[in-house]
Amino acid sequence: MATEHLSNPPLGDVMAPSRPKITLFTMFRLGLFQMGLGLLSLLTLGVLNQVMISELRIPGVLAAGAIAMYQFVAPARIWFGQMSDSRPIRGHHRTGYVWIGMTLQAICLFLAVQVVWQLGASVETAGWAAPTYGWVGLLALMFGCYGLCISASSTPFTALLVDISDEDNRSKLVGIVWAMLMVGIVVGAIVGEVMLSGMTPDTLQAGINRLFILFPLAVIGLTVIATAGVEKKYSRYALRSTVADREEQITLGRSLRILTASRQTGIFFGFLLMMTISLFLQQPVLEPYAREVFQMTIGESAGLNKYWGYGILAGMALSGFWIVPKLGKKRSAQLGCLLTAMCFGLVLLSGITQTQGLLKLAVLLFGLSSGILTNSAVSLMLDLTAAETAGTFVGAWGLAQAMAQASATLLGGALLDIGRSVFTQTYPAFALVFALEAMGMLVAMGLLARVNVQEFQTTSKKAIAAVLEQELE
Repeated sequence: MATEHLSNPPLGDVMAPSRPKITLFTMFRLGLFQMGLGLLSLLTLGVLNQVMISELRIPGVLAAGAIAMYQFVAPARIWFGQMSDSRPIRGHHRTGYVWIGMTLQAICLFLAVQVVWQLGASVETAGWAAPTYGWVGLLALMFGCYGLCISASSTPFTALLVDISDEDNRSKLVGIVWAMLMVGIVVGAIVGEVMLSGMTPDTLQAGINRLFILFPLAVIGLTVIATAGVEKKYSRYALRSTVADREEQITLGRSLRILTASRQTGIFFGFLLMMTISLFLQQPVLEPYAREVFQMTIGESAGLNKYWGYGILAGMALSGFWIVPKLGKKRSAQLGCLLTAMCFGLVLLSGITQTQGLLKLAVLLFGLSSGILTNSAVSLMLDLTAAETAGTFVGAWGLAQAMAQASATLLGGALLDIGRSVFTQTYPAFALVFALEAMGMLVAMGLLARVNVQEFQTTSKKAIAAVLEQELE
């Protein structure tokens, strides 16, 4: 982002005394949106993945690939980000996109789970024939639509965080908002474990349908409560953008020119890719790992998410209020990478010893290190964002993360299938996935060492000035 827009708070103070500093209460209120996303992520990657892989016996690469389609449509994030920069809805750049996108998410998710049941029935009656692959394709399409809705809501929401915050309170805002994501996962895991407990094959479909109705409806309500009135009261977008009165002139093409002006953008893009892949290879396989190696029930394995959530809440709090202010964003992210790699070692050790308690501890510590890594990386990401095109930059970072997460989800399922074909025992197949994650996290540390925020700020400011000069000619 342009240095003078965020590192010099007096600019906003002089120009707009009506734009107050965001309050702690509002930070927690905004976190309700992320809490809702946590609830929805539990449905797809805490419940639906293991239903398909362990209950319906869908091959891991097909199950994970279908789910991952919601992330493979991530290039739309840049477009939705640019749209929110240049096309306000009822005078607001972010809020309308957030509300519409979240409502459509809920609808798509419920429809997707209905397709899952049809897929399972087709496998049972017709085997892997053309109709079954047709249902796989339809499921992938539904998750693709779901992903477009996520892009339409999440990218403008993250841009809103840039709009309403300053450099001195951004890490705190990020820590609180992303911690609330984990609150949603913890709450969802606890409620889901209760609702799924004692479930039999005969009651499985009805119970999961109930989850996929109640959770999305609750999330729509949380979204409205989280964002109502925030943009109008706190947004500094019009003040920070030097083209606030000519918003439509910042086209997607011009935004992309600013986006690619600094080589630091590419370096950070690469770091986000490697970090996210290394975090999420386990995403489609952790619950099946608990089911098949530790003989946990579907409710118990879904309940592992609460331990991860407890850990990440602690990690977010430590990072936002102590570690990042003490070590800085970049060094804190490097620490998070190292600790995360060590946690995958504990996950492997728990399988060797067949100790459920050690697995739960490993997941808890994995959450802690992920919280440190996520908070510091997101804070660093927002520093690598130009205010005039915040939506576009956030879309680019969202693209990197979503494409990496999609690739990780698909690759995790494929690696599991490869492991099953190579090894005669169950544990080594899962161990292959966790070992590769640890190595990838160390590679991410190396890429992060090359990131230079000052270089980014200098080059992006020059690029913005060049674009504006061309508009004036």
